[in-house]
Amino acid sequence: MATRRRVPVDEGRAALMAWTEQEDRASVPRQTLATAVRHTTAELADAAPGRSVEVRVPPFAAVQCVAGPVHTRGTPPAVVETDPQTWLELVTGELAWADGVAAGRVRVSGQRTDLSAYLPLSEGS
Repeated sequence: MATRRRVPVDEGRAALMAWTEQEDRASVPRQTLATAVRHTTAELADAAPGRSVEVRVPPFAAVQCVAGPVHTRGTPPAVVETDPQTWLELVTGELAWADGVAAGRVRVSGQRTDLSAYLPLSEGS
């Protein structure tokens, strides 16, 4: 079985740091944003192994995570979806999970979609 392709950790951390330090986040280069999102979604999948929830951050990443019933075909029964900026705010703790959901910036459907136990990601991510 082929291993999952990942962003090298040092590149992912550097991209996340570049995004964090940028005052005007709308001016962060697309590649930097993409790298930070791909890195952090992979880190979430490592922190919450499983395949019961699909986390989507279009257009850059989608991962399956959280232990529970395995999804194999069609639309997953549990989906979390948000935009890249909101995702990185959740990852870094700038936006609380409950606040993102309440504001409609994070869309959730199905069981096990409360990711507040995993976000923000730990300091090493």
